[in-house]
Amino acid sequence: MTLEYALNTNNINSQEVNIDTSIDFASMSGAFIGGIGDYVALFEPTASELEKEGYGYIVASIGELGGEVPYTAYNAKKSYIKNNPRVIEGFTKATQRGLDYVHSHSAEEIAKVITSYFPDNSEEEVAEIVQKYIDIDSWYETTYISKQNFKHIEDIITNAGELDKSAPYNKLVDNTYAKE
Repeated sequence: MTLEYALNTNNINSQEVNIDTSIDFASMSGAFIGGIGDYVALFEPTASELEKEGYGYIVASIGELGGEVPYTAYNAKKSYIKNNPRVIEGFTKATQRGLDYVHSHSAEEIAKVITSYFPDNSEEEVAEIVQKYIDIDSWYETTYISKQNFKHIEDIITNAGELDKSAPYNKLVDNTYAKE
C-alpha cells in the first residue's frame, strides 16, 4: 500500500502499473531474480544484497517516499493491557530505549550490536545499511503515534482502496505508556 501511495504521490498512476501481490514476501527477491517483474519492493539487507550481486539497482526508498509512517505497531487485547500494565510499560520503555540508541549512536556502533541478527552479512555491510536508514531519517524519535501519523496511515490505506471510512484514533491507539 505504501508503494502505491509513493507512486501516486509522484505522478505515477498505480492503477496503470501491474503490481503483483500474489508472491509471498519471502519469495519476492527470488521471483525478481527469476525474471518476474521489472521492479521489486524489498527490505534491507535483501535489497542491498541483490544490488551487490548484480541483479538490479536500488532505485528509491519506499519508506522515504511514503512519508512518516509508524510502520511497526504492537497490538494487544484491552484485557491484556489492563491485566499486565508492567509488561506493556516495560515493552514500551524497551522500544523507546532502542529508538534512543539508534538516534545517539553511529551506524558502526549500531552494526556492532545488531549484526548477529543478520548472519549472512558482515558488520561493514550492516553498517552501510544502517547508514542508509540514518540518512533518510527512518527511525521515529518516540513510540508515541500522533493523530497526524495515524491519519497518514489512513490516507495510504484509503489510497489503496482498502478503507471506506476513517477509523477511531482514540479507540485504536493507546499512547498512555508512550507519554510516560
